Amino acid sequence: MRVLVTGATGFVGRRLVAALLAETTHDVTVLVRDAASYDPPAGVTVVEGDVLKPGSFEAALADTDVAYYLIHAMGASGDFAERDRRAARNFERAASEAGIERVIYLSGLGNEGDTLSSHLASRREVETLLRAGSADVTVLRAAIIIGDGSASFRLIYQLATRLPVMITPQWVDTDCQPIAIDDVIAYCLAVLEQPETAGETYEIGGPDVLTYREMLLQTAEIATGRRPLIIAVPVLSPRLSSHWVGLITDVPKEVAYPLIEGVRNRVVVTDDRLEQLVELELTPFAVAVRRAVGAESGGAEAVGHAETAAPTERGGK
Repeated sequence: MRVLVTGATGFVGRRLVAALLAETTHDVTVLVRDAASYDPPAGVTVVEGDVLKPGSFEAALADTDVAYYLIHAMGASGDFAERDRRAARNFERAASEAGIERVIYLSGLGNEGDTLSSHLASRREVETLLRAGSADVTVLRAAIIIGDGSASFRLIYQLATRLPVMITPQWVDTDCQPIAIDDVIAYCLAVLEQPETAGETYEIGGPDVLTYREMLLQTAEIATGRRPLIIAVPVLSPRLSSHWVGLITDVPKEVAYPLIEGVRNRVVVTDDRLEQLVELELTPFAVAVRRAVGAESGGAEAVGHAETAAPTERGGK
């Protein structure tokens, strides 16, 4: 089987490519915007192109059976939802013309009955646009992904370790079901190998449902040995919060604001069909954090690096 990975330079994409090479026998092609700056693993076919520029990327889809769509435009200035919309439409048209059988898309958790944040609403729109084509689309919806390189986890880590006291929105007590990056990759590989998952939407999460307050406290204790004092107030808006976060962390405001806005949405798995289908020992939150910060091996701080991928190639949260 020939598998294409878009967003291959991103947080999830890099790990997925490595796993495909190590754990499968499939032929792997990656689509990147700048081939000169990408150091591919041995055995990977590299195609340069940009899904925002029709005519530049279609060669990557030739003879492809399954494509992973890991492209998210959040992170650049301007309207990320509009760029995500254009990218998804361009990719869907090209995939349909190329006769691709399946597309696997990593989306975001969130109750359909809620008023979703702009970030989550954009993920839902991309799901719909990809499904407009002829390919069967498998959607994996995840909340915060825990791992070194995750923008969402970087926010949590830096807030937890840099502030002994923090004033937060009341949404800090919203429930979330984070998932370790290793488990996300395992699910991505599992649906590839199971044809019955084609055309389905699955929710994925780790074994722990935590509030953002609990995630901050546990992360701080693991990384520093102390727990910060967290005070929730009703008057702190997402926009004000993002400015405050910008002063404390190195996460760009273009990323911080959509992520902070999304904290108001409860993101918990309500449909565990994939967990029942795939035998996977899920990673506890504390273990995932220790791996992300290098605490398991006693290493130095591992989190804090800005993802260097171009905005439209980000493959994670």
